[in-house]
Amino acid sequence: MDKRRRHRILMVSDFFYPNFGGVENHIYYLSQCLLKLGHKVVVVTHAYGKRSGVRYMTGGLKVYYVPWRPFIMQNTLPTFYLTLPILRNIIVREKITVVHGHQAFSTLCHEALMHARTMGYKVVFTDHSLYGFADVGSIHMNKVLQFTLADVDQAICVSHTSKENTVLRSGILPEKVFVIPNAVDTAMFTPAPNRLSCDEIVIVVISRLVYRKGADLLVEVIPEVCRLFSNVRFIVGGDGPKRVRLEEMREKYSLQDRVDMLGAVPHAQVRSVLISGHIFLNSSLTEAFCIAILEAASCGLLTVSTRVGGVPEVLPDDMIVLAEPAPGDMVWAIRKAIFMLPSIDPHVMHLHMKSLYSWHDVAKRTEIVYDRALQSSEKNLLQRLPRYLKCGAWAGKLFCLVMIVNFLLLRLLALWQPVESIEEVPDMLSVQHQDEVMEHDFS
Repeated sequence: MDKRRRHRILMVSDFFYPNFGGVENHIYYLSQCLLKLGHKVVVVTHAYGKRSGVRYMTGGLKVYYVPWRPFIMQNTLPTFYLTLPILRNIIVREKITVVHGHQAFSTLCHEALMHARTMGYKVVFTDHSLYGFADVGSIHMNKVLQFTLADVDQAICVSHTSKENTVLRSGILPEKVFVIPNAVDTAMFTPAPNRLSCDEIVIVVISRLVYRKGADLLVEVIPEVCRLFSNVRFIVGGDGPKRVRLEEMREKYSLQDRVDMLGAVPHAQVRSVLISGHIFLNSSLTEAFCIAILEAASCGLLTVSTRVGGVPEVLPDDMIVLAEPAPGDMVWAIRKAIFMLPSIDPHVMHLHMKSLYSWHDVAKRTEIVYDRALQSSEKNLLQRLPRYLKCGAWAGKLFCLVMIVNFLLLRLLALWQPVESIEEVPDMLSVQHQDEVMEHDFS
């Protein structure tokens, strides 16, 4: 760290452990690798059940579970200004230099980035999903994203498709957006010690059973595959509103002995489910970057997936079979994958994944983004307001009003609780960095 700048990073999102998902895993693994690089990382999320206050995780990762309860789909209720006092306190106490928000759907993320910019801090945003342009929900979400990204220093997307989508939705300059893919913990997702026999072929599906993940597509694909191949069995892990349709399909075609419904699978047990199969099936209708595909490939499974979003960027052609999100094309892709199985070596695939994806590499690339953010010029409120005016005839004026009110509230808060009265927290170095410092002292 002598030659590199040491950052003090605040990761903010409504989505974090103990909840499990792609965003949660991304924040956790990225934070752990940044800590190993010698940076300070603090996470802010909302309270989960009785988990409230400050907690410490592996590697000295500090997590603030602020006492806000989720409103809908693990998101807190939008308050605009009520989060300002607690976020200001955390940013000052932890001596933060960069605020990094995750996920466009996270209310806490948007509010934290707004407050951080008002306070004069550098902000970075990572978008993990793809959104449309026509439905009411997407139109609303895109306008919120336009407001947030009007004044960010840098942005990160997990695929080139995601970058294109984010630029079109928000109007952010393309040169401000970096593409840094997700990764997989290859030490956790390893193949089975012994290669499985191909006498019975097992196709694994692990996904939330919702419309966006293509659960309706599975309802049509599974019976047809079972009809064509008598030696094929399905394992379906996951839960959601579409599970009822899959259960009805299983009853209708009498496939109880060939389709196992596991329900929700804890992340710690995902590997044990994956290594019981030969093929991993992903039927998503939209996907920015599917971490589940990486986990399956790291376990040595051949992947069959819909050709949507950023999925074609994830794996080389010899490790994945792509199909259009249509039942007939999906069945054809599964048939092709079955004939490819004899040539697939799970351990060779695992080693290939190890060379392709690494969280340490993701952290080093994110480090460059932080450096770029800190190099961006300082601008006061009057210089920043024109950026919001470009967001629309009426929306632009509303966004300016929101930022002006936020600025005035910050000034009142500074009078009520001056920065000097907030006690700063001593830095706690990661174990690896402590060892490096001790080695330097004794040398």
